[in-house]
Amino acid sequence: MSDKRIVVAITGASGAIYARTLLDTLLVQREQYAELGMVMSDNARQVWEYELGDRGYEEYPFKLYDKSDFNAPFASGSAQYDTMIICPCSAGTMGRIAAGISNDLTTRAADVILKERRKLVLIVRETPYNLIHINNMKAITEAGGIICPATPSFYSRPQTLTEVAATVTDRALDLCGIHAQSKRWGM
Repeated sequence: MSDKRIVVAITGASGAIYARTLLDTLLVQREQYAELGMVMSDNARQVWEYELGDRGYEEYPFKLYDKSDFNAPFASGSAQYDTMIICPCSAGTMGRIAAGISNDLTTRAADVILKERRKLVLIVRETPYNLIHINNMKAITEAGGIICPATPSFYSRPQTLTEVAATVTDRALDLCGIHAQSKRWGM
């Protein structure tokens, strides 16, 4: 088993299927990490329930932290969480991270990951982008984060919405050193 510690944050951007697909894959790949903590915004819960028609986020065996729980281990660099994925990431959350505003556990954890020079991946779910979004992406990239837009690929010929979503979430997991079994170009 790996000693990797992962934070998954889910914001209220549309695209709850991305969060569910990511969590389902991480559930199968448990030998690749030692610990996984989750945090969701209130809007994320509402969007999940509206888009997916259930409260499935409550059924995962991962510890779900309250959005204002600054005592969560990943609110401090000393806990040595080395990876954070925000999926889906709203433009508002991205903007607060880019500006260094830590007003909830998601933005605090992202700030910690960046200051400790660890892996931060934002699966941004917004379209179209305006110049403010692009500048926020630039600021996060310059600070060491990775912007992984929720832009699916189709060369694997996905047949379901979950397979489409997996083309994004599997790519994000690759960026984090978690290897999911996914279609590879030319393979």
